[in-house]
Amino acid sequence: MILKISRSIWLSALVIFCFVNHSNAGYPLNEIRIERHKAVPMRDGVILYADVYMPATPGKYPTIITRTPYGSQRDAVHQGMIKFAQRGYAVVVQDVRGRYESDGKWEPFRDEAKDGYDTIEWAATQPFSNGKVATQGGSYLGHNQWQAASLNPPHLVAAFPSLASTNIYANWITMGGAFRLSFNYGWGVVRMPNRIMLPQYFHTENYTPEELKYANILMHLPLNDGDLQSAGAVVPHYRDWIKHESYDDYWKSISDEERFDKIDVPTYVSGGWFDIFVMGTINGYVGMKNKGATSEARKGARMIIGPWGHGPSQSYGDVDFTPAALVEQFETELSFFDYHLKGIKNLIETDKPVRLFYMGANQWRSETDWPIPGTKYQELYLGSNGNANSVRGKGTLSFTKPTKIGTDTYRYDPQSPVPTTGGNNCCGTPTPAGPRDQRPLEQREDVLVYTSEFLEKPLTIAGPVKMKLHAATDGPDTDWMIKLVDVHPNGFAMPVSEGILRAKFREGLDKIKLLTPDKVYEYEIEMTGTANVFQPGHRIRVDITSSNFPQFDRNPNTGEPLGTSTKTRIAKQTIYFGGPELSHILLPVVSGLPNN
Repeated sequence: MILKISRSIWLSALVIFCFVNHSNAGYPLNEIRIERHKAVPMRDGVILYADVYMPATPGKYPTIITRTPYGSQRDAVHQGMIKFAQRGYAVVVQDVRGRYESDGKWEPFRDEAKDGYDTIEWAATQPFSNGKVATQGGSYLGHNQWQAASLNPPHLVAAFPSLASTNIYANWITMGGAFRLSFNYGWGVVRMPNRIMLPQYFHTENYTPEELKYANILMHLPLNDGDLQSAGAVVPHYRDWIKHESYDDYWKSISDEERFDKIDVPTYVSGGWFDIFVMGTINGYVGMKNKGATSEARKGARMIIGPWGHGPSQSYGDVDFTPAALVEQFETELSFFDYHLKGIKNLIETDKPVRLFYMGANQWRSETDWPIPGTKYQELYLGSNGNANSVRGKGTLSFTKPTKIGTDTYRYDPQSPVPTTGGNNCCGTPTPAGPRDQRPLEQREDVLVYTSEFLEKPLTIAGPVKMKLHAATDGPDTDWMIKLVDVHPNGFAMPVSEGILRAKFREGLDKIKLLTPDKVYEYEIEMTGTANVFQPGHRIRVDITSSNFPQFDRNPNTGEPLGTSTKTRIAKQTIYFGGPELSHILLPVVSGLPNN
């Protein structure tokens, strides 16, 4: 089906788009046309359907592909596709298998590699294409680019996966083995169970009856039949995710991180410090820079990370990062595609490959790599007099090793979990995400709070953050939840990095080993990458607890397989510091920014 629009309407639209896109002054714009509902056959005979945006003048154009589970006609899709077409690209926007207009069965993640490959090769042979194809899109639309690229489609030239997971198990479904309940339930069960995306109204509105409110259904045990509480029916993919609680072959078969060495095209990743998939953004860049299949792919790896959630913004959470924070994503993508598909010389060729926004200073800086060369990893050690419970306690952080051996204890009750307040979350059940003030949580006795002295000079960090924790629990399993916090002079406690580890995965996400109760273990907890300047007069803080609900499911402390527990038990948690058990956070310290 071709949408035919009169020349007068085309000209009116062209005037509007020229006005809106003032930043592209001097870039000649094309009149465009749209071909709807184009059949794209897959290798197994299933037909997927796509819309194609292209210049109105017949010809062969470099081609961009976006494959979406959210509907090719979703609000906000059209503007970007039209802008690319106006600038001389043919753009294919396709519903993925089993979604909206496309045939087949919806099984999240499972068919994206071969379907992406087939779509790329189909597009390259169409009359509108010159055979040079790139892929584009964020979130799920970013992950499926990695999947397709790993099969080496001959006509794929470049990929721009933004806000994307690179390991569905490790940086989508779980973090540190802890199940991302808010996302997996809100996205997998409520919004995306079948063919179309559903609203969450029957769980979130004023008229919602108590038994259907998220506050109640997310507390349901066991998790493995929690889908019945919302959908009233089994959601197979949700149950599969729970059944495969470790990083087994089910997950490895769709992990992009197992296949970076097969991807032979330049990639540009984009993400946010508070995005749920920020570790996928970072791992995508590092994986391609170090393991890409060709020299061109390795040298062509690029990354940008801003102080954003699941997309660019100026303000997020409780913080306005100033107008400097807001980057026009379209312009970044256009430069990348112009360089690789059209051969237009621009800053993609000359800029440093990594661009980071430093929170605390609200400045961008370009870097030569990640981790940044010359990074000095500095330990900050935990200490207290045995009373670090809450902000009222006396927990300390120091760059000097403590001479005193000590412990702090708290009770973790899964029936009274620490509520999610800020951090790296999105897209599922509604939770407050981003840089939210942690002070309400730091009033709780089941949150240990360790705070440094006031800083006398700036401390700039950028890179991976890790926690080395010596701890014991009185049961077979539990969770350790860590937050790195920038405490402002007015008391505002801004989280800048977080991490969680399900204790039974302490030896690896593919290894389940229950604990010996009351035995002290050393845990290495990977936290989200970050870039932040702790300014003079600020303090550095580490918060430790055992829950962050509903962002993550509640560990019932029973050691039972994920999703099977019907009961919970209260755990006694003990943190050790000093002597041979030097619990500490490891900060990636880098050179300071100008004027700091």
